[in-house]
Amino acid sequence: MHDMTTHGGDRTVYVKTIAVSDLPREVRDQAEGLELLYSVHDAQGQQLALVGDRKLAFHLAREHDYAPVMVH
Repeated sequence: MHDMTTHGGDRTVYVKTIAVSDLPREVRDQAEGLELLYSVHDAQGQQLALVGDRKLAFHLAREHDYAPVMVH
């Protein structure tokens, strides 16, 4: 996970679903049977976190004073 405390400016982050099958093998191997993961990105598109649960993605963002928005 990226250090979510280092970004200034825009406090909006974007949460989107990622198919585990689309990820590199080393990440797939750690997905523990999940088919989807949730990626948290800043406004510039940099991935800040990758987690296995939507609720956790939003909680993590809010815990670091970000305003999460789901991307469809």
